[in-house]
Amino acid sequence: MNFNSEYLNILRSRNYIHQITDKNGLDEKLNSGPPVTAYIGFDCTAPSLHVGSLVQIMLLRHLQNSGHKPIVLLGGGTTKVGDPSGIDESRKLLSDEDIQNNKAKIKTTFERFLKFGSGPTDAILVDNSDWLESLKYISFLRDIGPHFTINRMMTFDSVKLRLEREQPLTFLEFNYMIMQAYDFMELSRRHNCTLQLGGSDQWGNIVNGMELARRIDGKSLFGLTTPLITNSGGGKMGKTAAGAVWLNEEQLSNYDYWQFWRNSQDTDVGKFLRLFTEVPIDEILKLEVLAGAEINDAKKILAFECTKMCRGVHAAKKASDTAHVTFVEKSASEDLPTLNLTSSQIKVGIGVLDIFVEVGLCNSKNEVRRLIQQGGAKIEGISIKNEDLILTIIDFKNTTHLKLSAGKKRHAILRKP
Repeated sequence: MNFNSEYLNILRSRNYIHQITDKNGLDEKLNSGPPVTAYIGFDCTAPSLHVGSLVQIMLLRHLQNSGHKPIVLLGGGTTKVGDPSGIDESRKLLSDEDIQNNKAKIKTTFERFLKFGSGPTDAILVDNSDWLESLKYISFLRDIGPHFTINRMMTFDSVKLRLEREQPLTFLEFNYMIMQAYDFMELSRRHNCTLQLGGSDQWGNIVNGMELARRIDGKSLFGLTTPLITNSGGGKMGKTAAGAVWLNEEQLSNYDYWQFWRNSQDTDVGKFLRLFTEVPIDEILKLEVLAGAEINDAKKILAFECTKMCRGVHAAKKASDTAHVTFVEKSASEDLPTLNLTSSQIKVGIGVLDIFVEVGLCNSKNEVRRLIQQGGAKIEGISIKNEDLILTIIDFKNTTHLKLSAGKKRHAILRKP
């Protein structure tokens, strides 16, 4: 269906919409009156968000570009509990210090995507520890607990799936949905927030918040969720064989971030251009029908646009140039991940298993072993046959560096001192 509001039409055309609690009511509110304030929550379980959070960040970006106000809610409080949605096991509980460090690093990501300030459509950043930390637990349970029934909570996927798989669900995690519902009501009270956005696994939590605000404050709130985003192979976004695809440069280099998008499957290009870039739909329609070698041009546009938005235009251009030098000119670029050997290492020798792990091409020695067995571990384009191989100064001969490869598309540089 077509909407009257710019925001919902953008989401519809780019395939962001999975469920809306009241389509007509939300459409009318977005199309008339003052800017609508909406929020998404992000827990601080790591020093960076990964690509799996990118759809939600783009929801906030499109919201702001449509003339409305985004709230980024960091879960300084709820991170201490852990969201059971979408996982089979309890998350590791973090210390207060870890949570604060993660929160500080995550904040920098949003500054790439949103304009923060005090204007009517400027984004604001809020931490739910501001109200959760001050709650008196017994008073909280007396005031808020009666509005939730165990019967209903047991029907939500985040609870039901865990129990069906006979995985433990702690009482601490069981409280998470109550806290998230309370977040929505608090943001409604403090910032006139009327819309919560999130992934499809958050539907139950969003509805809980709406019902809580209706029962206690008599307010009508709205919810909108996105579908679960997977690649053409059915894998979740944000995870690869090499590990998570982090949004912060400290966790993943600009070149590797660019390469992640460049390595997308042909059938994912159109979907990813819609969801993760602002390339106009008319242009996407032309790019997604390219076939054969021409689809690589579309993938380069995807990689450039995604990297530009998350890391900046300079990083995107530099990563693109590095890839061109590496793959087209068949030479080693200075911008590839690099391991600089020490004098003692080059004299005594360093094992190839250690090298591939240290330079970041593999996460463990066992992963390097598997790569060698599959013929994917190479030095200067020649497959490594022996996992016990030791590199010394002799292997460098008349060169200052060696190019290491993990498969056809991931490379690094090994430099002698």
